Amino acid sequence: MPNTSKPVRPGASSDILNLAAAGLGPVRPERFAERVYETLFHAIVEGRITVGSKLPSENDLATLFEVSRPVVRQALDRLREDQLVESLRGSGTYVKEKPGLAPAQPGAEPETRIGHIMNGLELRLVIEPECAAMAALRRNRQDLDKMERLLEGFEAANRVGGIAHHYDFGFHEAIATATGNLRFVQVMKTLEYDVSHAVNMLRHLMHIAPWKRSQDAMDEHRQIFELIRVQDAEGARRAMRGHIENARTRMFNSRPGL
Repeated sequence: MPNTSKPVRPGASSDILNLAAAGLGPVRPERFAERVYETLFHAIVEGRITVGSKLPSENDLATLFEVSRPVVRQALDRLREDQLVESLRGSGTYVKEKPGLAPAQPGAEPETRIGHIMNGLELRLVIEPECAAMAALRRNRQDLDKMERLLEGFEAANRVGGIAHHYDFGFHEAIATATGNLRFVQVMKTLEYDVSHAVNMLRHLMHIAPWKRSQDAMDEHRQIFELIRVQDAEGARRAMRGHIENARTRMFNSRPGL
């Protein structure tokens, strides 16, 4: 574990800055703390901020994410609850070693998390194929432009090893927006980062390499986009269902990079 005498890995602060520069940008007002927390969570669990690294100060993080210091503190509190970081008085906040599995009932915590993941996927299987079909019929030029920008951001971030979940979910949310039904958008917002967060935390606790989005996943996004663009509602519905079913397989594949 890091302490005041342990040398801090250089580049921790620049790693965070690079994540923002890669396209994460400022967070939306309704979920300030959640966005800061999720960005740092993924960066830590995916190994982009390494064990022993010192995070930037609260002031620097607030400037980076364009939020207030109390918002940053909320995000850091959640990371401490997850046992991903620890704060040392007078020194700063450091990324911790991976915690061990729960000793009392080894299967209880993973079972709970797996159930949470499966419930989220089940809900998405019901909602998202219909969103894709409606989007194909109702989308406008602005919707298509937004989807394409998010696809390009997703692909660019993936090429350089950047964090891509912001673009990934943004694409799905843009499809919900293209239905013209704000209730679909509201439901999608409740699922934001939900499944990928749960999977990454489970893998972190079980000391398994984090799941990564593959080229297949990006190709599936492109296929869905093209079907929506040409207004093939049934094709978009089938492609979205296949994408979510394939995502379930990829998430639980323990081999890194698949």
